[in-house]
Amino acid sequence: MRLQEPLGPLLLSLTAIPVSYVVNSLSAVSDPVSIAGIGTLVLLGLLLLLVFFVQGDPPSDPLFYVFAIFSFTSVIDLIIWLEEDGYISGFMEFYMKEGEPYLRTAHGLLICLWDGTVHYILYLLMLAAIARGRSYKAVGLFWLGSLVMSMLVFLPGNVVGKYGNEIRPAFLLNIPYLFLPFWAAIRIFRASHVLPKTPVEKVEISQKERILQRPQDLAMIVYLLAAIIFTIFRGMLALDCPSDACFTYIYQYEPYLRDPVAYPKVQMLVSMFYIVPLQCLCIYALLVPGCSWMLDWTLIYAGAIAQAQFAHVGSSLYHRTPYTYRVPQDSWWVFIISNILYTLGPQLLAYRCLRKPAYFLRITSHSPEDGKKNN
Repeated sequence: MRLQEPLGPLLLSLTAIPVSYVVNSLSAVSDPVSIAGIGTLVLLGLLLLLVFFVQGDPPSDPLFYVFAIFSFTSVIDLIIWLEEDGYISGFMEFYMKEGEPYLRTAHGLLICLWDGTVHYILYLLMLAAIARGRSYKAVGLFWLGSLVMSMLVFLPGNVVGKYGNEIRPAFLLNIPYLFLPFWAAIRIFRASHVLPKTPVEKVEISQKERILQRPQDLAMIVYLLAAIIFTIFRGMLALDCPSDACFTYIYQYEPYLRDPVAYPKVQMLVSMFYIVPLQCLCIYALLVPGCSWMLDWTLIYAGAIAQAQFAHVGSSLYHRTPYTYRVPQDSWWVFIISNILYTLGPQLLAYRCLRKPAYFLRITSHSPEDGKKNN
């Protein structure tokens, strides 16, 4: 069995279980510098192991190494969540004490859960696609949006929140998550989408339809307008808006925004400054035909919102969050329904763009579409 085959990276990622158990049992691993050093050595050792096993038959896509290593760290994150919630013990205690103690927060544990489940599945899907020579652009863009959003909130939140004085050398182990996604983004954007074959005639007909003739797109615009208002409103809450409406909302519906860990405030500010412009561009693309970039950016938007909402909604309800910052029982359903709708919109928009891309395709001199969009 070649390592590039789907089962190879899966088995390699599962070595995180014995590795974490063995390292946890070493009494020498007790100070922050040693923990950071051990973490670095493990990742470098994993990379060397990958290179050794694929020599003579290297993968066609160098991102194979990135996804394989990240799948290993995803299993580590899942172990952290399982251990902190009491399902297992004896694996990552050393790391939580002197490595990254802020991972014990509700937000920290939920991003570990997300990375250990959703990201892990995405890594395996992309590794399988690389092994079979297939396109993984849609999955890759969703992952890219999710990972970048996670890092944009997690890293600044650690520094400016109440755990800012507990930054240890192990914090530097997050550096690969800052730089490797940019390299991955360049390669993923250059790849081609696999789209339904669409004749030029159908593209022309679709792009001549006004917005009132496209009820699904009209509904998407209404959603985006509401989402923009909601995103800006929550951003103002993060900036301590003094109005009565803000005061009432933050205490009755989302008291988690007052949590001194700072993750919720950073989340709302990131959304207001980065997601709102993207939402405005999406409205523009739904009104003006030929915006082919929608096929890429709606997937990034969908991934970013899915991750952000999972962490925010989950933390607002999680038992690790102090009771005074959790969602009050009286407003539970309002909070859940509004946030589910806010989360589902980008997923439906991305699905609509991929399933019926004709409105967003550029008309070229070629007579038919060949089923792919070349960037």
